[in-house]
Amino acid sequence: MDILTQADATTDTRRLRIAFAVAVAFALLLWVVKLVEVAGGFDFSRFGIYPQSVNGLVGILCAPLVHASFAHLFANTAPLIVIGAMLLYGYPRAAKVLLPAVYLGGGAGVWLFARESYHIGASGLVFGMLFFVLTIGVLRWDRRAIALSLVIFFLYGGMIWGILPAAEEISFESHLSGASIGMVLAFLLRQRDPEPPRKQYSWEREELEDDDNDWPDRL
Repeated sequence: MDILTQADATTDTRRLRIAFAVAVAFALLLWVVKLVEVAGGFDFSRFGIYPQSVNGLVGILCAPLVHASFAHLFANTAPLIVIGAMLLYGYPRAAKVLLPAVYLGGGAGVWLFARESYHIGASGLVFGMLFFVLTIGVLRWDRRAIALSLVIFFLYGGMIWGILPAAEEISFESHLSGASIGMVLAFLLRQRDPEPPRKQYSWEREELEDDDNDWPDRL
């Protein structure tokens, strides 16, 4: 296994900061959309996904950006940032495939199979990321994958029950569609990102240096 150097650690920290910044930027976009809707007196819910309706197809692109209320948006903001940052940090290569697949494929699943109603909100994207991180942590079982999956499970493990029907106004279909894609892609993309280098401790470096210095004596 590769050894983690100081340069690797610096790069790792920088990647975490970028991942967090990207996740925050997307969450801010959702707040801007909601503020424009409220300030302008608009009703963006018509841009949601309406299953098996030609007009409802636009929702596949727009629905994750639209929320029914500030409470609805607030409920999605924290998990979007936290899980999104962990995904982008831990699996940047896989995320390039996962995010558009969950965004578009999850919406397509809702359009095909969900109840006849407008489905809006980014929760399908949240569930796709959540189930991906949890599943891939079990499949890869390296230290970073385990740590990320444990953190996410500790913070948001209770959300997994959201794939089951509950309150009528909650689109469990969005949750289930996103979660299904997340789990499938965890299997398919589990090797897409390399395992992280292992941290090298000072006593290990000393042993390596001693071995290098002693090798002529063993000839």
